[in-house]
Amino acid sequence: MTKPIYSLVIPIYNEEENITEMYRRLINVTAQLDGEVELILIDDGSRDRSLSMIRELHHCDRRVRYLSFARNFGHQIAVTAGLNFVQGKSIIVMDADLQDPPELILKMIEKWQQGYQVVYAQRLSRQKESWLKRLTAYAFYRILQRLANVDIPADTGDFCLMDRQVVDILNAMPERNRYIRGLRAWIGFRQTAIHFERNPRFAGKVKYTFGKSWALAVDGIISFSAVPLRLATYIGLLSAGVALFMILLVLYWRLFDPVSPLIGFTLITIAMLFLGSVQLLCIGILGEYIGRIYEEVKGRPIYTLKETGGFTKTSEPAK
Repeated sequence: MTKPIYSLVIPIYNEEENITEMYRRLINVTAQLDGEVELILIDDGSRDRSLSMIRELHHCDRRVRYLSFARNFGHQIAVTAGLNFVQGKSIIVMDADLQDPPELILKMIEKWQQGYQVVYAQRLSRQKESWLKRLTAYAFYRILQRLANVDIPADTGDFCLMDRQVVDILNAMPERNRYIRGLRAWIGFRQTAIHFERNPRFAGKVKYTFGKSWALAVDGIISFSAVPLRLATYIGLLSAGVALFMILLVLYWRLFDPVSPLIGFTLITIAMLFLGSVQLLCIGILGEYIGRIYEEVKGRPIYTLKETGGFTKTSEPAK
């Protein structure tokens, strides 16, 4: 098989209702490309028929290659695994739920041919999503832009095209708690956006629950900003100032207004609860950073594979 020019990396988790339509639309798009294509599908420990359907596609189409995790490791790790195995010069990352329209790939490739090394899809709107989802997503991206030490574009996901040079650098980065869109921005090079209206899922239930979205948001902020640590310091200074003020206030009451109804158990209880909550908040912030240090130093592999298909000896994972 000729070495591909274009590699498509698609993480899959319980997407049996979308795989057939996704493949159909991808075939229509890849038929318009000017070079060899490989489709790398990563089964992230699916519990439905996703893996068997991926095997069938592999047997019918030599361009389809797949990785199957031994368990569910998460979306960002699935993307990372696919990037480890790509061989193309132009690498496209997209989801299988068709909220990322495959037809946009052609525009991304046009930008790549113009000299851009990273072309990311930027959402103009989120169709048929709840107001709460839209509000929290809007707020998160703006907060991240304020806090991060790099310019991470707002309203962007992992749907993007990256040049081989960018992917090689990304694969060489040893981080375990990976926030791909942040790492992509940190690397640099010439980057540009393609705007689109995000469609609802083609079929099936949303796999990115609120809990997973929250965890990803925390990873994004902790990975690219030390502001929460500084915030803990500022809160500590604020609480110390409040405590000093309370001390002076209590001394004043004792000396000049000893019968004040504000002196006593109520005031002490309020002060203890306030200081206790501040301490727990600061410990929690420190714990988030220490927990990530702990994960990094253990040195375990970030994923384990139980099955692969379509890869030759020359298509080894990046070290």
